[in-house]
Amino acid sequence: MSEKEMTLPECGMELRMPLQAPDGPSTQSCYPAISLVTCSFQQGKYLEQTLRSVLDQGYPGLEYIVIDGGSTDQSIDIIREYEPALSYWVSEPDRGQTDALVKGFRRATGEILGWLCSDDLLLPGALHAVGEFFARHPDVMAAYGDALWIDADGGLLRPKREMDFNRFVFLHDHNYIPQPSMFWRRGLYEVVGELNPDFDLAMDADLWERFSAKSRIEHIPRYLSCMRFYPEQKTRSRRGDGRKEDMAIRTRAYGAGGFAGVFLQMAARCMRVSSKALAGGYTARVPAEYRAWLRQYATGGTRK
Repeated sequence: MSEKEMTLPECGMELRMPLQAPDGPSTQSCYPAISLVTCSFQQGKYLEQTLRSVLDQGYPGLEYIVIDGGSTDQSIDIIREYEPALSYWVSEPDRGQTDALVKGFRRATGEILGWLCSDDLLLPGALHAVGEFFARHPDVMAAYGDALWIDADGGLLRPKREMDFNRFVFLHDHNYIPQPSMFWRRGLYEVVGELNPDFDLAMDADLWERFSAKSRIEHIPRYLSCMRFYPEQKTRSRRGDGRKEDMAIRTRAYGAGGFAGVFLQMAARCMRVSSKALAGGYTARVPAEYRAWLRQYATGGTRK
């Protein structure tokens, strides 16, 4: 779909981003096709909730791809249950999460791309919000929203309301973009090259850095996803390896180390704290409707 086609002047500018998906063909025709990839391995405990959080969006033109690494738990039975609603799925041994994502994106055909790990969730209305944003802003190549941190049982931990993108802060403080709330245009992905399998933990930060070197990244001030936080989580249990990969990205971009690196890090942290405070990141509250949705949905209480 071309950018000219996505301007869609017939869609009224008063259109809001509702919690539930809007109805009617005139509204749905406004949205670009979105390809979403879910990578999974031995995550049967969470997988059904993840799949449902995507499929229950009712997003028109959704291409949902699931790449499983050869799970031996209940994952395959769950995937087969939802197979009619999936665009493609496979379960086979791979070389890890990044390899699985690369395979998924090579099959994707949508204008807008993103991925959702098999223990994370999309919030209601998220894809419609993303589709409308990109339709309204044909010049924007990548954008991220806010997120909610949840525990292993789907209980709310805290909101993650973010500041606008700042490349300096991103590189010298930390990758603050909530990965499941990040979406981008296919054209940008093709320009910078696909995910780098050399990164097993910071593959998202590596891709965002390459995005930011070629195009601006925008912020959608709306909660789009839920990210789980629990001891067995890969990024938490291998935090040291993650720091090494982050340093490799920083060194590639700036090459600064020693005293200069420490100074840049301090400056970035000060900028980060002040910018996030101005954005309301430290005083954010979670809307009541999302709290209710988590109680009913993320905890498995509405399984069909």
